[in-house]
Amino acid sequence: MKTVTVNASKSYDIKIGPGLLGSLGTEAAKLGKAKKIAIVSETNVYPLYGAAAEKSLRDAGFEVSSFVFPTGEESKCAATYLELLNFLADNKLTRTDLIVALGGGVVGDLAGFAAATYLRGIRFIQIPTTLLAAVDSSVGGKTAIDLSAGKNLVGAFWQPSLVLCDTDTLNTLPYDIFIDGCAEVIKYGILYDEAFFTYLESIGPDFDREAVIARCVEMKRDVVMEDEFDTGARMKLNLGHTIGHGVEASSNFTLSHGKSVAIGMAIVSRASHCPENDRIIGILKKFGLPTATETDADTLLRYALSDKKRSGGTVNLIIPEKIGDCAIVPTPVEKIKSFIEEGL
Repeated sequence: MKTVTVNASKSYDIKIGPGLLGSLGTEAAKLGKAKKIAIVSETNVYPLYGAAAEKSLRDAGFEVSSFVFPTGEESKCAATYLELLNFLADNKLTRTDLIVALGGGVVGDLAGFAAATYLRGIRFIQIPTTLLAAVDSSVGGKTAIDLSAGKNLVGAFWQPSLVLCDTDTLNTLPYDIFIDGCAEVIKYGILYDEAFFTYLESIGPDFDREAVIARCVEMKRDVVMEDEFDTGARMKLNLGHTIGHGVEASSNFTLSHGKSVAIGMAIVSRASHCPENDRIIGILKKFGLPTATETDADTLLRYALSDKKRSGGTVNLIIPEKIGDCAIVPTPVEKIKSFIEEGL
C-alpha cells in the first residue's frame, strides 16, 4: 500500500493498494465522532461493492444507509442533487456524520457537492472505483453538478477527509472504461513528468497500477497544495478539458470523459504546433484513445465560451510546449475558433 498526504485547507491521506475496501469501517472510525454514514453510489457500482462497504461500516458500529442513483453523467444534475439532500435529511445525518462516495467521477462529484452544502458542510470519504476517478476527480476537493449549458458549472471546493483507492476495484472495470482513465494518466506526463510519459510510451496500458496511480496522485497533490482554489498553477490540470468538454457535451455524453479529453489534448497539441505533437498523438493512439472528432468548430466554440475558466473576454488555454512542460495562455475569445479549426 502507498499513502500520499495532502496538506491543503484540510489535511488528509490518500491510501492506494489492494483490499482497502474491507478497511473502510476501521478507517472511518479513526476520523471520529460520526455515528451515521450515508453511502452514495450508482447502479453499476453498488451491486459490485455496496454490500462489502456496508458490512465493513456496520461491523465498525456505524448506522448505514445507501443512496443509489442511475449510472451516467445525466444523473449529475440538480434533480439528483436535491434528491440526495432530502435523503440525507430524511436519514437525519448530522454535521458530525459522514458521506461515503463509492464509485467513479460522477459519484464523487455529486456526493462531494452534497457534502459541501448539506448543513453547510459535512465530512466525506472518497472510494474511487475507476482509474479516472482514482488519479483525478477523487483528489483535490473539486465537487460539482452539471447545467444544461455545460459541465461542472455549479460546485464547491470541499476536500475529502480520506481517499481509499482499492486497486482491486479496477479489476471489474470494462477494458474500455479502464482505457478511458488512461487519458488522465497520460495528461500528467504531458504536464509535469517527461520520464513518466516515456515509461507510459514504452509499456502502454499494461502499467503497474499501484505505482502509476500513486505517481499521478503525487503530481496532483503538489499542484493542489500550491493552488487549492484553481486561480493559477492548478489551471494546468485543464489540459484538453476546455475543448474536450465541448466534444463530450455535444455527443450528449455518449462519448466518455476520458476519450473526450484525449481528443481535446490532440486538438490543442496540433493547433499549438507543439514540437512533440507526434509523441502526444502517438501515445494516445497506443492506448487506443481517439485523436479526432467530427464535431465542428462552431459547436466546440460555443461550449468553450461556457468554460468555467473563462475570464471576461479570454479563455485560459493550456498549451503543451514540450513533454513535461505546459503553459497557461489567456486567449481572446475571438481567436478561439481559429485555434480550434487549426487543431481539427
